[in-house]
This record gives sequence, structure tokens and C-alpha cells, in this order.
Amino acid sequence: MNTITKYVIYLFVSLYVTNAIGQDTTQSQEQDEKAQKIEALKEKIRSDEKDALKYEVEQINTRVSKKEITYEEGEDLKQEVAKKRALNIEDRIAMLENKVAFNDRNNLPNDFSKKSKKRFGITFGDNDASFTGVTVINSDDTKKPVKYDFRTVSGLVVSTGINNAIIDGQSLSDSPYKIGGSGFFELGFQWKTRILKNSNLARLRYGVSFQWNKYDLKDNKYFVQDGNTTTIEEFPQDLRQAKFRTTNIVVPLYLEFGQHGKVEKKDRIRYTHKGFKFGIGGYAGFNIGAKQKLWYKDDGERTKQKIKQNYNVNPFVYGLGAYVGYGNLSLFAKYDLSETFKSNSIKQNNVSLGIRLDLE
Repeated sequence: MNTITKYVIYLFVSLYVTNAIGQDTTQSQEQDEKAQKIEALKEKIRSDEKDALKYEVEQINTRVSKKEITYEEGEDLKQEVAKKRALNIEDRIAMLENKVAFNDRNNLPNDFSKKSKKRFGITFGDNDASFTGVTVINSDDTKKPVKYDFRTVSGLVVSTGINNAIIDGQSLSDSPYKIGGSGFFELGFQWKTRILKNSNLARLRYGVSFQWNKYDLKDNKYFVQDGNTTTIEEFPQDLRQAKFRTTNIVVPLYLEFGQHGKVEKKDRIRYTHKGFKFGIGGYAGFNIGAKQKLWYKDDGERTKQKIKQNYNVNPFVYGLGAYVGYGNLSLFAKYDLSETFKSNSIKQNNVSLGIRLDLE
């Protein structure tokens, strides 16, 4: 019995010593890994600030080469940004060390995971007073050095309004299309480029857009395609509604003028245009589809018919446009110089009037 007791005691002691040694080894490895991660973060801080300094020096050199500032002013600015980046390195490393010490002292976790290896991809600190750990975030959320000047900006353009057609030999009041039910819509992506170097008085707007022109036919009429000929004819039944739509993809180009301002700071310059503006230009592109929808009663039952044909629609689209407005909102008008149909039976040019919204 005593021998068995001795073996049991020996086994427990062996397991305890082994476990203690294992814990010491694990803790030592964790400490080494922690120290390596902290050093890696410090090196990342130094690398980020050096990259930022290089970018700022390049911007200053560009301003000197363009004679926006003198060589002496450029050298002074380089000294300022070099001093700023050196202080940034000291402060960010101190912030890292203080936060790690705070978390260790209060038994809080330190998160050293790297979400991104991109340039300027690390930051420290948060707005939460609890200081829950070191935060490493994606570089997409990190503020990069500002660009000194933007000559070109981009954004969306949205236009909508009423639509109709100018038909050869007819006045607009004699149009076969309802004014209230016919409309147009445009959605596109555009760029705006400042033409003058030191003024935002004149700009070029250009891009690519989808345009939808819709006609709502009246007097029980609808479109009929017979080979290479498209005509407007009487529908054989009681037609509740007939709508015809063309879809175009175009490249617009407008010359825009308007009120402007200029904001100058030490590290950037910005040109504004928040006042009245006027634009004139045109567009050119291709038709990519045509469709007619008919609503009528067939044997007492309501019927909806969709007909997809080319309807001899002109494959090439081009026209003129103009707008006037304030800020991002404008009154807009466009006129197709190209005829809607290739057929000689219907000679018409699309015309639209509405509002335009530039989202930049």
C-alpha cells in the first residue's frame, strides 16, 4: 500500500512539475512573440511616416518646379514636414507603448492582428475612454496625405423630365404623343476638368450615359413595323395605352461656365463652383434597344403585350444640349439632331426638357 502511495505521489509531482515547466515555456514564448509584434508595429510606424514624408517632399518639389513657390520657401517647407514626421514617430511609438502598458496593468487584451499590409495601413488609439486595446485597422480607413490640387473630379449625373418629338410638317401641339405621359431619364458617370490653370471659371464635363426616351401615344395609335418601314396606325381594338421606348448609350461633352471661388491653404488649394452655372454642348452614341408596350382588352380580358423589335430606329444618336442652374441642380434641355427612325414615313427628332442633378 505504501509503495502504491509513493507512486501516486510521484506521478502527481511529475505532472505538476511538467505543467509548471510547460506554462513557463508558453509564457516565455508569448512574451517573445509579443515583443516581436510590438517591434514590428514600431517599425511600421517609422515606415509609414517616412513614406508620408517622401510624398510631401515630392509635392513640394512639384510646386517649386511649377514656380508656385520659391526654392527657399520649398526648403523651409521641407524642414517643417521633416520635423512634423519625426515628432509623429516619437508620439505614435509613445502612444503604442503607453497603451500596451495600460492594457497589461489592467489585464486587458492587446490586439496585434494586422488587417492589411497596404501603405499607411496602421493606426493606434480610439475614441473610447475604456482603451480596450491596440487597434490595427485597414489602410482604407487611414487618412493619407492630402493632394495639393485636383484639376479633375468625377461623379454621377441624373436627369429626368418630359419628352416629345418635333415631327416634319407638324407643330408640337399636333404631336401623336401625350406630353404628360412621355418622359426621358438619363443616368451616367462624368468627369469635370478645370480648363484654366488658376481659375475655375470654365470647365469641361464629359463621360458616358444611358438615356431612355419614352413616348406615350394617343388617339388609339401604335407603332407598326413592316420591313424597313415604321408607321403609326390605328389599333384594331380599344387600346387603353401604348408606350414606346428607346434606349441609348451616349458620350456627352459640355462646356460649363459659372461662379467660382478659390481656397488656399499651406498644403492644398481648392477651386469651388457653388453659384450659378451654365453649360452647353452635345452628345453622340448608339441606340441599344427599342420596345413597345400595349395595354388593351381582348375578349373582355385585360391584356398587356410587350414587343421588342428594332422598329427601324436610327442606330446612331447625336444631338445638342444645354443647362442652367445653381449648385448641383439645373434646368436641362436636349434635342436629337439625328432622326429617331430611319424610315422616310416618320421624320421626327426627339426633344426633352427637365432637371439635371450633378453628384460629385
